[in-house]
Amino acid sequence: MRDKPQKLGHSIRQLNTAFKRRFMKEGTEAGIDEVTIMHGWIMGYLEHNTHRDIYQKTIEADFSMGKSTVTSIVKLMEQKGYIRREAVPGDARLKKIVLTEEGKQMSTLCKSTLDQIDTSMLQGIPSEEIDIFFSVADRIHRNLEHGMEA
Repeated sequence: MRDKPQKLGHSIRQLNTAFKRRFMKEGTEAGIDEVTIMHGWIMGYLEHNTHRDIYQKTIEADFSMGKSTVTSIVKLMEQKGYIRREAVPGDARLKKIVLTEEGKQMSTLCKSTLDQIDTSMLQGIPSEEIDIFFSVADRIHRNLEHGMEA
């Protein structure tokens, strides 16, 4: 046991910061240039969902992110050539988001890097403890989301 009480929020922030640093280090070594973790996850999400149309609102909902945040991310990903927005027949205002070939290549590279990091994070931890961690993380997430429905 620890001598001083730990704050859960602080631990989560430390994990997030360490994860981001590790991704940037390993990503740079793998040839991933200036791609954020969120870009990698969104590219992977787009690649996994090629069977359906994905719009900005879909990303906002599925990633629990605000409109302005997603707008910034989508604009930057489009500038980098990872995605393109395509008009939808019947509604000129609606644009679906599609991975470009460059985006598909970057998505594969990001997934490989994230998989390697996942593997290294779990080294030496018994599967029972990993199951407990995910169970507790799910409960914490539900507790945080409770009452946030607008």
